[in-house]
Amino acid sequence: MGGLWVRPLSFHPRGEYVSPLLDLLSGTLCPASQKIPLAVPEFSVFIENVSEETEKLKQARDEFVAQWGALGTQWGINRTMAQIHALLMTAPSPITTDEVMVELEISRGNAHSNLKELVAWGLIRVVVKKGERREFFEAEKDVWQIFTIVARERKRREIEPALAILSKCAAESKGINTLEGKAFHEQMRELEDFVGFASKMSDRVSSMKHGLAIQLATKLLS
Repeated sequence: MGGLWVRPLSFHPRGEYVSPLLDLLSGTLCPASQKIPLAVPEFSVFIENVSEETEKLKQARDEFVAQWGALGTQWGINRTMAQIHALLMTAPSPITTDEVMVELEISRGNAHSNLKELVAWGLIRVVVKKGERREFFEAEKDVWQIFTIVARERKRREIEPALAILSKCAAESKGINTLEGKAFHEQMRELEDFVGFASKMSDRVSSMKHGLAIQLATKLLS
């Protein structure tokens, strides 16, 4: 075999089977002058480093999921829904309902209802895999797209109903001639104008490309 010494299949003195692959790694399946020592210590150090980095990543990811859940309540969604969104945003590939349940330790009904709501918001989407009966989910990861989706949904769910109420109250109090009635009407009208302006600005900013929006924000804050 071209100068190679091949040891037959054999057993270790303790009775363990010794494979040719281990022979190759340990240097018994190569020319006698080019035997390769098996670097077990170095490999062990490599495995330990990978495990340590994996654990650090898991801790950082868990902290992000928890904090994103708390922040989510500030922009109109419940804590669990925000945590699922964070989990999907940081997942390297689409995941299933079962995986969401395991990661967040929540019930199937809780996971299903919040996933459905996130799909309705447009923050996540269903991924179909060939040969799979299960549904997979992945999140929108573009930060600007996330902002525009949240802004759009908050406008639809909060700003538009508030604007409708203010407009109705202003219209109903328009003909009241008492001092209180006039003051109330003026207050409603001013609030209506402000909320309407904020709604238009939100639409304008959301429709901009990321770069233009950053330039506008820089000018306003400078």
